[in-house]
Amino acid sequence: MEKQPLPADNDRSTEFDVDGYAGEEIQQAASEPAARAGWNSKIEYFLAQVGFSVGLGNVWRFPYLCHKNGGGAFLLLYVLLMLLVGIPLFFLELAAGQAIRQGSIGVWKYISPRLVGIGYSSCVVCFFVALYYNVILAWSLFYLGNSFQYPLPWEQCPEQGNVTVKECEKSSSTSYFWYRKALDITDSIDEMGSFNPYIVCCLLAAWTIVCLGMFKGIKTSVKVMYFSSIFPYVVLFCFLIRGLLLDGAYEGITYMFYPKLEIWGDMQVWRQAATQVFFALGLGFGSIIAYSSYNPKNNNCHRDAYTVSFINFLTSVLATLVVFAVLGFRAKEKVMECVVSNVRELSEQFHSNNVDRHLMPTFNYSDPSSVALEDYRAWFDQHGINIPGNLTDCDLEKEMQKGVEGTGLAFIAFTEAMSLLPGSPFWSALFFLMLLNLGLSTMFGNMEGILAPLTDRFKTLANNKTKFTIFSCVLGFMIGLLFTQRCGNYFVTMFDDYSATLPLIIVVAFETFSVSWLYGADRFLDDIEAMLGWRPSVLYKYLWKYICLLAMLGLLGATAIRMFMERPTYLAWNQEKASEENLEYPGWALAVLALLIIFAMIPVPLALIHSVLKDRTKRTHRNTETGRYSISSTDDKCETPMTDISVLDQRSRTCVSFS
Repeated sequence: MEKQPLPADNDRSTEFDVDGYAGEEIQQAASEPAARAGWNSKIEYFLAQVGFSVGLGNVWRFPYLCHKNGGGAFLLLYVLLMLLVGIPLFFLELAAGQAIRQGSIGVWKYISPRLVGIGYSSCVVCFFVALYYNVILAWSLFYLGNSFQYPLPWEQCPEQGNVTVKECEKSSSTSYFWYRKALDITDSIDEMGSFNPYIVCCLLAAWTIVCLGMFKGIKTSVKVMYFSSIFPYVVLFCFLIRGLLLDGAYEGITYMFYPKLEIWGDMQVWRQAATQVFFALGLGFGSIIAYSSYNPKNNNCHRDAYTVSFINFLTSVLATLVVFAVLGFRAKEKVMECVVSNVRELSEQFHSNNVDRHLMPTFNYSDPSSVALEDYRAWFDQHGINIPGNLTDCDLEKEMQKGVEGTGLAFIAFTEAMSLLPGSPFWSALFFLMLLNLGLSTMFGNMEGILAPLTDRFKTLANNKTKFTIFSCVLGFMIGLLFTQRCGNYFVTMFDDYSATLPLIIVVAFETFSVSWLYGADRFLDDIEAMLGWRPSVLYKYLWKYICLLAMLGLLGATAIRMFMERPTYLAWNQEKASEENLEYPGWALAVLALLIIFAMIPVPLALIHSVLKDRTKRTHRNTETGRYSISSTDDKCETPMTDISVLDQRSRTCVSFS
């Protein structure tokens, strides 16, 4: 069949833009399943894909990794891996979903019935992630509600009688509010504790919002995404402008981006960069496939892969600038308090004749607040060790490293920084509203990665999609109550670290191997050519077959080795010490970890075994009634094997290529 040419940019009848999008959908209707929904505009599609890929990890995971692993050098490594691995795999999922117009289950079943388990594994992982991700939204709602107070409830330590609470005095007001007021956390995962009623109510509200946004599919969720996907950028730019005006912002950004090229020799850094690329783009969840399946066939998914990927990367850089501008301000405030405290002690030591006059600094130590950080550190490096007492080095970089990962960044370090700003309730409400919207757009993607494949696969669910959506949200809330116990934060950490990492890497490795080797990279490029009207570079063939697959296997091996060589640990809060400490997971928790991974991966071998047994049963049945069957081979008879499902006659196995 003759290939269609690539639509010209000025051809409004086929251009993929806001005005022509609905027209394209009508034109495509004859060759697409009638029940398949579609985006009303390209803007809706971009908001959905960007909203899903840009999430909480961009705000609290990427800045931490960048700072920990060499600053600017990590950025270069991240971009390299995104170009060689991330974008090619992102393009693969976009093209597969758009060509076959099914969710992840339908896509892999269509390529080969023996691979359908890949789609089911994606659904299981999406469900695991949705369970704990919505708990983070519940925490954000709790903090958002508490932001409408002045002063903020975490600005000062509470008092019992006339005495400051010891746990708060030993730690900080923000740490105390997070661990004791918000979570009321236990000392370890072994101590279950009761349910936290405030977090239970917030979790119910979070699932209600998700349900209301999803109960009519993409037609309702996209309306919410107009706000949830755009609002975080408005907030980030507001924080960036405000942050750059703060004292210490320059130091924070300098520490952030100072390149340390020696990290390129550390394999752990490569593993962390690859994992971040992998999760930042949302590979393996099935959500990318689900969203792209609503596109017209001639949509330029190649351009979309690059556009969405670089928007994601630029968002991570923007969030990193904001985070370290604000954390630089927080750290500067802390170290200046340290300088003032030390200089006062030094002055007292001198007046008590405990310090040699020749060791005293040249700066004005009689006025501690006027001493510059650089002057104090220069003096301390030279003479601090010879001074009696408990003088300390006030290190800005060490101060910035405290609590800059995950929930510690959002609910401790950043809240403390905002409490120092004028008009702190406004900035706090803005920040947690941003977190809520970032989480919502990702949650919609997770839910679509569950609902779309299952409703495509089972007609009963498709005919009762609203009921199925509501049931899924109710089930998610009921299971999510596990995370609202006093030990719930430890289970969130467990699910975040282990329920998705290994299974998703395996899923994407199977996807890459299936398309590039079993189905055939050349055949897949043929399908894309028929779909788009032009053929992507042959470079993708070698990236999919070798670079991406080897990268996935290497990442899988490094992750597995790390899990087996180092006993898994979690960060616990010790109430008596009022500090965090790393504890090893108990035996029963390790069993739960193993079950999470097994449950996520078991659909792949089960589907394979089921397909093989089904084929053998059919073959045996046909052999007994040979005269009643006529078997015709379709191998290599189709110009484009990935044919449109709407025109594939499953009974006669007639093959008609899509174009």
